[in-house]
Amino acid sequence: MNAVTGRLVRREDLTAAEKQAMLVLLQAHFHGITPERFERDLADKTWALLLEDEGHLRGFSTLLLRETTPPGEPPCTVVYSGDTIVEKGAWATAALPKSWIAAVRKLREHHPLGRLWWLLLTSGFRTYRFLPVFWRDFWPCFDAGTPPEDQARMSFLAREKYGEMYREDEGVVRFPEPQRLREGLDDVPAGRLADPQIAFFLERNPGWKDGDELVCLTEIAEENLTRAGRRMWGAGEDASL
Repeated sequence: MNAVTGRLVRREDLTAAEKQAMLVLLQAHFHGITPERFERDLADKTWALLLEDEGHLRGFSTLLLRETTPPGEPPCTVVYSGDTIVEKGAWATAALPKSWIAAVRKLREHHPLGRLWWLLLTSGFRTYRFLPVFWRDFWPCFDAGTPPEDQARMSFLAREKYGEMYREDEGVVRFPEPQRLREGLDDVPAGRLADPQIAFFLERNPGWKDGDELVCLTEIAEENLTRAGRRMWGAGEDASL
């Protein structure tokens, strides 16, 4: 495989061929993906980050940035991630985190209001694992309880966006038409349970195989980055999208 690079595209500028390739890639990895469901999720987002290898789609992530005001807090900006997938052959590359951070940094110029939060929904431990790798403080996490003010903010943002689909007592969003990982992708490899972050995710989201999405929150700020996150931040600064 050649170098995988990211390309940020406005949703309305996606071609029919690009959208079809996104749908096919998503269906190859998840059950429950219909063209109608894909179009609904895409229509709710404003940008698509395409990961490509010489014009071949290897992965993508859709994004929405918007402003809101949690109770008792100043106005802020929130990043919502939509459908996200990277094909197995590109898992070893840093293309997704590098390009995603570069995309958010670029879009931040158009959404400068307040602090910048990332509300992440994830039904897979691999995606959840991005949080401890790149961010210092995030919730929920295995080695610290979520502070009340952060729990209140996370719950507000999830309720505001997902309404009754957000199950606050379980900390998950349960969609009426969930997407479930296909066989071979829904297994935890031997030895990965020794990772406390993965073990925590599986405990907090026991319905992950059925498509339950764990609600997570972190602040996108340079001071909240791990060492690995700072490398991606620096790489993202130089990335061409």
